[in-house]
Amino acid sequence: MCLILFAYNMHPKYPLILGSNRDEFYHRPTAQAHYWEDHPHILAGRDLSKMGTWMGITTGGRLAAVTNYRDPNEEVQAKGSRGDLVADFLKGTSTPEKYIQHAERIRNEYPGYNLLVGDPDDLYYYSNVGNVVMKLKPGIYGISNHLINTDWPKVKRGREGLEKIIQGEDEDTLTEQMLGLLQIADPSVDELLPHTGVPLEWERLLSPIFVRSEKFDYGTRASSVVLMNREEVFFTEMVHQNGEVMEQRFNIKPLNWTS
Repeated sequence: MCLILFAYNMHPKYPLILGSNRDEFYHRPTAQAHYWEDHPHILAGRDLSKMGTWMGITTGGRLAAVTNYRDPNEEVQAKGSRGDLVADFLKGTSTPEKYIQHAERIRNEYPGYNLLVGDPDDLYYYSNVGNVVMKLKPGIYGISNHLINTDWPKVKRGREGLEKIIQGEDEDTLTEQMLGLLQIADPSVDELLPHTGVPLEWERLLSPIFVRSEKFDYGTRASSVVLMNREEVFFTEMVHQNGEVMEQRFNIKPLNWTS
């Protein structure tokens, strides 16, 4: 996933409004968002290559998401899958704070990443590159493939768009507005592009909120929106390769763990 936009404790009805785009090679095998057969309380897509996920939520109100930190010179072959960080939090019972502290202790076992984990009480962010644990305060945030709120064009535009959405009065179309924001495909001008070590053609390709390239077999595979308060969750995923939209609403309930 290459973009996460979220408003935390900024809306009167939904303390967490989150939209995310997963950018990936089109040929990489993926399962669309569903309740996992082996962990039925998890609602998420699944990377069928490594069996982790980029973003998901549980029926108990636990949420996690991850993005890669872009560093083309980093050696990643001998390290773990970043999608496991999301899946392990969703499977577990530790608080977001304790899980982030655990991630900090094992930070060298994974390639560069940004990790967001939370529940109805707290929301935390950690990057093993920046190596600073952050308990998030109310605000509007964006995470792409650098540190949180880095002023890349797609992050800046996304945060500005999200701010306009939550300031509007049309509460009934929040999901539709978020999906519209996540599909803005206008590229940045070259003068504003970041310099992350990839060729200029790739910097241009990756600069919009919504990415697509048949030439490189790469782009935004799915867009997801989460509206969450202490009582309920609305989860929507749009898969762009087939146009399917999945919508789920559920009341948050604690899990009855037997072991």
